[in-house]
Formats: sequence, C-alpha cells, structure tokens
Amino acid sequence: MEKMSAEKITNFVKKKQWPPVEGQEYLLGFRGLLVIESFLWTFLITFAPNTVKDATISVDGPGWQIVFRKTLSVLFWNGTLIYSFFIILSARSLAITFFTNPTRSVIASAVVRRGIRLSIPVAVSLAIITTAFASLGTAYIDDFKTFTNNIAFATPYFLRNALVYFNSVYHLFWITGLFFAQSGNYAFPSQMLWIINLIYQQSFTVFILMLIVPYTRPSWRVKMAVPFVLTAWWVQSWAWFTVTGLVFADMVMHMDFKARAKRGIPLPFVAFRLPAWVPAVFVMLAGLTMQYLWTAWKPGMVLDELMYHTDLYANTELHIDVDPSEPQARDDNYLFILGFWVLFEMFDFLQTIFRNPVLIYLGKRSLSEFPVSDGPKNPLLTFPPPPPLTGWFLTQSWIIYVVGIKLFMRLTQGNGASTTAANVACFFVCLIMTIGVGEVFHRLVDYPADAFAHLFYDWLTAEAKEKTETAEK
Repeated sequence: MEKMSAEKITNFVKKKQWPPVEGQEYLLGFRGLLVIESFLWTFLITFAPNTVKDATISVDGPGWQIVFRKTLSVLFWNGTLIYSFFIILSARSLAITFFTNPTRSVIASAVVRRGIRLSIPVAVSLAIITTAFASLGTAYIDDFKTFTNNIAFATPYFLRNALVYFNSVYHLFWITGLFFAQSGNYAFPSQMLWIINLIYQQSFTVFILMLIVPYTRPSWRVKMAVPFVLTAWWVQSWAWFTVTGLVFADMVMHMDFKARAKRGIPLPFVAFRLPAWVPAVFVMLAGLTMQYLWTAWKPGMVLDELMYHTDLYANTELHIDVDPSEPQARDDNYLFILGFWVLFEMFDFLQTIFRNPVLIYLGKRSLSEFPVSDGPKNPLLTFPPPPPLTGWFLTQSWIIYVVGIKLFMRLTQGNGASTTAANVACFFVCLIMTIGVGEVFHRLVDYPADAFAHLFYDWLTAEAKEKTETAEK
C-alpha cells in the first residue's frame, strides 16, 4: 500500500501523460473551444458589456459593439449557451469509463472520489480570491464600474472570515437548487462558480441512470429517454440537459450511432430514409433563430419561454415568477445543442477539426473531465476523470478582476490612455497570465487533488480488496 501510494504521488508530480480515450478525443477539443469562448465572455462582459448578449447595459453603443452583440455574440461569447454546452458535455463524458468497464468498483470509485477531486481546486481558488480581496478590498471594482458606467456584473461578495469561507465551499457541494444564489458563487468573480455545483449534483443523475444501461434493451433506453426529458423540461429541471448528454454517450458507445445516423431515418409507407442531418440542421437552426430573435429583434421576450413550465413551489399553474438572475435551462439553447450534437457525433470532419492539438490542450486545462489511465497496474480507464472546470475556469475570472481591472484604471487614470487602448492591453495581459497561471494551477492543485482522491479511495477499499484476494486464493 505504501509503495503504491508513493508511486502514485511520484506519477502525479511528473508530467501527466494523457493516453487515447477510445477515439473520443474530439470531446476534449470541443471543450477547448468552450474555454476560449468562456474567456471571451468573462473579459468582454467586464470591459465591453455592450458586445455581450443578454448583458445589462446602461448606455447602448457604440455602433460596432451593438453589431457584435447582435451577431457574433450569439455564437461565440454567449454565456447561457456556454454553460449549457458544459452541462451536456459533462454528462456526455462522465459515463465513458463505466460504459467501457461496467463494474461495481468503477461506480464506487466515482461516488467516493468525485467530491474530493472537485472540492479541493474550488477551495484553493476561493482561498486565493478571498486573500486577494482581503488585501486589495473591492472598492476599486466599484470605482471601475462607475468610471466605465458598467452595470453588467456585480462586485464580488467578500468572505469575511474562515467560517463564512468554509460554509461557502461546503454549500457548493450540498445545495440542490437555486445554485446561483449562494455566497460561494457571489464571491467568485464573474459569478459562474454555480456551474460546478450544478454539474456535481447532476453527476448523481448520471451515476444512477448509467447503472441501468448494461441491463436494458438499447432501443428502449432511447425511447424512454424522451418522456424523461419532457417531464424534466416540464418541471424545469436541469436533468433534461444531463440525460440528453448521457443518451448520446450510450448511443455512440453501444448503438453504433454514427453508422445508423448515416444510413438515415426510415420513414413509414415509403422505401426512403430521411438523412439524419436534415432534422438535426432544422432543430439547430430553430434554436439559433430564437437566439437571434431575442437578441436583435425582441429582447423583451427572452424570458417568456421560461414561464411555460410548472411551478413546483407556488400556487400558480405556470412558472410566472421567473428570477432573471437565476441561470435557466432554456429551450433555444437546448434545440441548438441537440441539433449540433447530432451532427458532431455523425460527421468525421467535425471531429477531426476538434482533434486539433491546441484545442485538446485547452480542453485538458479547463474542464478536465475525461478518462485517464490508472498506470501499468490497472490498464483500465479511471473513473471519474480529473476535476471539471479547473485550470482556466478557476483562474481566469480573478485574473481579469484583479490584474485586468487594476491595469485598466492605472492606464486610463494614471497614464491617460484611451479606453480602447487600455482594453487591448488588458486583454493580452490577462490572456497571457491566464495561460501561465492556469498551467501552474493545473499542476500544483489539480494533480495533488487527483492523487489524494486516488489514495483515499485505495485506503478506503484496501481491507475489502485484501479479503477478496484471500477468498480467491
């Protein structure tokens, strides 16, 4: 046990080798694209909110920023679409190892280690943020917002003592609803830490449902997913996104989805198969059209679709009291992602694009939720993968808020630089620092957290393994 533990610690101190993941590396590459988009969203909503879809703005303009908001923002730095993609991608990736090796030890490892691997990076990141704001205060952020007339983001909440800090971290892995309205999320610059809370809670939906997969009929798993998704949509649960990602993983790994999709969908009464890409493109365009309509034509209608769900905790029939600050599972995002994902899993050329080494590198440094090897003693893929939403995600926001805002104020008020020049300088400084600090965070925090999760699980199950080995002899 001691030798094995020492070997694992040594392996994690060294540069980690990421082996092939059953031909699904393109998922890492796509995650890398989401890394770039999330950085753009965080930076632009801080320094150029008029370019960001759904941002609260006080003065509209200048014109080129409005054009960006109504065109490029919808696809390339759309906050609601980014976190919706992350949620489905998490469910799509999470079950890969269990589907490869559906044993009780794999699922036990998942349940025991997942919270550890997530909580340590989150705790370290919040500690850094709390220490920075204890030293610098948050008044300079208010001064920046006043100077730039920016009302698109909130000043981070300061965790005033160790007990508040502990409770904030603990709640991120305990709360099962109202994910946005918690101190840990309010204290995190950009207030996007709720995504970890949601993905962690939804992972248990994946754990329970994927246990059914090896023992049920493949076609019926897809058929029964439809009413599950519809009922989850009706009660406005994020499970309709999560289950969709899990179903895609099941179809790709167990049902030869790509070949079947290329053969087409059989139609009744005619000897013709409808190409699967036709309904996929239609659904994707429907979601994209809705996005553009709410952005460029009727922004006042953006919340209307959210009312057509049941309200579980009120006396009304529909969900009429929508909180615009609470992130919502939206129809337009879901339709776009559903159509896109069919095409993504269907066509080799799309997957080849996202096997780009740069995108894969970024994917490993951001949402590193992917299977890795457990070393020569266990050639099977480990489960669950390394902590999601680490590296870039847990560093880029506070770099932008601490370094970026401070630099902007120094350049504009101290050196007389124009707003445009200051924004450009801040962009490159924040980008370079995020790359460097994200890599350091990945190696000094992610690796030890992963190693500790392995060691803890090994210690927890050592006695049971010894009894099993003795009985077998």
